[in-house]
Amino acid sequence: MRISSVAIASALAIVCVTTSLSGQKPDDQIDARSIQLLNDGKAARAAGNLERATDLIETALAVDPRNRPAFLTLAEVADQQALPGKAIRLYREALVLEPNDVAALQGQGEAMVQKGAVVAAKENLAKIKALCKSACPAANQLAAVIAKGPPITTAQIDKTASPADKPTSRE
Repeated sequence: MRISSVAIASALAIVCVTTSLSGQKPDDQIDARSIQLLNDGKAARAAGNLERATDLIETALAVDPRNRPAFLTLAEVADQQALPGKAIRLYREALVLEPNDVAALQGQGEAMVQKGAVVAAKENLAKIKALCKSACPAANQLAAVIAKGPPITTAQIDKTASPADKPTSRE
């Protein structure tokens, strides 16, 4: 009696494992619906409709979360919308799928510079240089962005103004 219950449990476990393994698709097979939604999102982006592009590309990722080009395109849209923090996160998602993606490393590095994380951007530059054995346009572009530095914000301008430049409230 004890042996039959163990045998049944073992058989059930084997069936569950083999079913889950046969149901998974290889990572290189992205759902065609996801690809179509990504293409529609790229078209919306090209037309200047960034909100529609975001919606379509997010839907593409919901259909197939392994669609790395969708993460890259969505990150580029976030860059266009001046959302470097969101872009960094999206590039990170693409890098989870493919750690050696030079375009994702470059885009993430540029977004990091926008946020002021120049040291982290230099780490991305080092990774790109290690991946590219010869001259690499991505490395050159990221190096130029790093050399230029983060953009100056109005908050930084206010901090650098002298006390004589600031208005007084004694009037």
